Amino acid sequence: MEITIGVRNVSREITLESTQSADDVLAAVEKALSDNTNLVLQDEKGRHVVVPSAALGFVELGPTEQRRVGFGLL
Repeated sequence: MEITIGVRNVSREITLESTQSADDVLAAVEKALSDNTNLVLQDEKGRHVVVPSAALGFVELGPTEQRRVGFGLL
């Protein structure tokens, strides 16, 4: 799943591919916002992305289906 995070006062967005489900990501965002703690997400390579909840502008969840590679039927 592609996750895009907007950070306040920063012109670039953070984009990562994650194996976490949409429900897991939403729960992590809600918990970080309600507890005023850091949002911690893990990408598909095992790296962690940490964003302070006070700096979150938005979190956008992309489609959950895998991208197709190669020449298939159109």
